[in-house]
Amino acid sequence: MAAEAYGGRFMVEEAAWEHAAAPEDFTDEQRRIADMVRSFREDVVAPAYDRLEAPDYGLARRLLRQMGELGLLAAELPEEDGGLGLGQTTAALIAETLAPSTSFALSALAHTGIGMLPVAFFGTPAQKAAYLPQLASGERAAAYCLTEPEAGSDAQGLKTSAARSVDGSHYVLNGSKQYITNAGFADQFVVYAKIDGQPFSAFLLDRSTPGFSVGPEERMMGIRGMSTCSLKMENAIVPADRLLGDAHHGSRIAFNILNFGRFKLGAACVGMMKEAVRLSAAYAASRRQFGKPIASFPLIGAKLAEMNTLVYVTESMVYRTAGYLDGATSRLRGAGGRAAAERLGEFAIECSINKVFASEALDAVADHAVQIHGGSGYAHGSPIERLYRDSRVNRIFEGTNEINRLRIPTTLLKRGIKGEIPLLARAEEAQEEILKPLQISRPSPEPLAREAAIVSALKKVFLLSGGLALQKYGLRLEREQELVAVLADVMIDVYALESAVLRTRKTWERRGPEAAALAARMTALFADKAVERSARRTRTLLAAVDKGESLRVQLAVLKKLLRFEPADAVGLRRAIAGEVVAAGGYVK
Repeated sequence: MAAEAYGGRFMVEEAAWEHAAAPEDFTDEQRRIADMVRSFREDVVAPAYDRLEAPDYGLARRLLRQMGELGLLAAELPEEDGGLGLGQTTAALIAETLAPSTSFALSALAHTGIGMLPVAFFGTPAQKAAYLPQLASGERAAAYCLTEPEAGSDAQGLKTSAARSVDGSHYVLNGSKQYITNAGFADQFVVYAKIDGQPFSAFLLDRSTPGFSVGPEERMMGIRGMSTCSLKMENAIVPADRLLGDAHHGSRIAFNILNFGRFKLGAACVGMMKEAVRLSAAYAASRRQFGKPIASFPLIGAKLAEMNTLVYVTESMVYRTAGYLDGATSRLRGAGGRAAAERLGEFAIECSINKVFASEALDAVADHAVQIHGGSGYAHGSPIERLYRDSRVNRIFEGTNEINRLRIPTTLLKRGIKGEIPLLARAEEAQEEILKPLQISRPSPEPLAREAAIVSALKKVFLLSGGLALQKYGLRLEREQELVAVLADVMIDVYALESAVLRTRKTWERRGPEAAALAARMTALFADKAVERSARRTRTLLAAVDKGESLRVQLAVLKKLLRFEPADAVGLRRAIAGEVVAAGGYVK
C-alpha cells in the first residue's frame, strides 16, 4: 500500500520508490480477478464483437447481467452498500482487462462508474436500497446525464431546469441532454438540473418517468456498439425523494464522480494499448517483405519500442495513482461513500493527468499500429481499424483534454495559494538555487540517477516558468490558456516520468538490475522525450512572458536546467523492440 500522499504534492516533494504502488504489487486475489475478466472477455464477449457493433443492445444487457453474476459490477461498491469494496487498484485492473472489448467495455465501465457511484456515494439509505442491488446484479443499467447542447465543458452553464411543486412532493424538470452513454438501454438516469436557476442539483430518474423521453441513437465514428442518445424532459415529474444529495450541490457529485471516470479511463487505455502492441507484434513477426519478417526492419522495431514504452509509462502512472486512491479510502472505512468520494477528489490533478496522458498515448500507439499493419490495418473491419476509431473518443469524453489541461496547473496553483501545498516556497527555493554557480557533479552510482535528475529538473522548470507567468499575469493567468497548457504538459511529463522511475527503481531494488534492465531502457527512452518536449514547450511560454535580454537570461537558465547527455535512443529502441518481438506483445 502506498504511503499517505496528497494530491499535487508530487510537484513539490520527492517521492520514495518504497511507497509507489505498481503492477508488480498485485495480490493473488487481484490476479485471479484479472484472469476471470480476461476469460470472460475472450470466451464470451470477443465472439460477439460483430453483433455488439451492429449494434445489439439486448446482447449488451445480457453480457452486463453476466458480469453482475460474476460479481464484477459490485467490485468497487462500498461493502456497507452490498458491494465487494475491492478498491481502486482492482477497479483499474478490471477496466484494463476488459478494455480490448472497446464498446462493451465502455458501456460496462460507464455503468459501474459514473452511473452507479453517484448513488453509492451520495444516495440516501432509501435510494441505495431501491437502486443499488439491481444495478450491482446487472438487472438494471445506469447512465450519467450532464452534457447539453449548450453545456459540455462548461457544466455550470447547463439549462435544464427543475421547479419544485407548491406542496413539495415533486419536481418538474424541463430541458435536454445529449451524447449520453448507455441512454438507449439504461433504466436509471442521474440527471443534473438547476432548481430556480441556482447551482445545479442531481436527480434520479427512471426510464418510465412521465415527461421523460430518449431520442434516437447517434451515429458515431467509433465505439459503434455503445449506445449514445439525447434525452428530453418536458414537464417530467420527479418525486422529491429522488433528489440525489443536497439541493444546489450537484457539482460536488458530478465532479467527484468524474474523477473516478477519468482515472478508470486511463486504466482502460492501458488495456487497449496492450492489445495494440500484441496485434502489432504478431503481425510484424508474420508479415514478410524482401524475404524476411518486417519485425526485423529497424523502423518497424522502433515503432514497437515506442509503443511498448508508452504502455509501460502509462501503466506505471495508473497504478501509482491507484495506490494513492486506495490509501486515501482505506483511512475512511465506515465514514460513508460521500466522505470517500470527496477524499478522492483531492487527487483530481492526478486523475486528470491520467486521463490526458493515457488517451493521447493510446492514440499514438494506435497510429503506430495502423502503420505497422499497412493496408490491412486501414481496411474496414480489421481489429486495428476498429481500435484506431474507438481510441479517438477518449480525448473527448470525461472532460475534453483541453479542459483537463486547464484544470491541472490551476488546481495546483489554488492549492498553493491556500497553503495546502508549499508551492510558492518551493518556487522561491528553485529561484535561489538556479542563481548559484553551476556545480559539476560526479555521476551518481544510484540506479536511474540520470532519470531521477531529469524529474527534479523538470519540476524546477515548472516552478520557474510558472512563477514568471504568475508574476506577469497574477490570477489572470487562468485566461492565458496556451501558457496554462504548457505548464500542464510539464506537470504531466513530470508525473509520467517519475512514475516510471519509481516503478523501475522498485524492481531494481527488489529483484536486481537484470530484472529491471528492460524497464530501465524504457524509462531512459521516455526521459529523453520528456526533456525535449519540456524544453520546446517552455521556450514558447518564456517568449510569451518576457522579451529582450531578460528573455535570453531565462532561456539560458532553461538550457542549464535541462543540460543532460542524451541516451542512445537507437540502441535503446532496438533492444526494446527485440524483447517485444520475442514476447509476442507487451513486455516489461
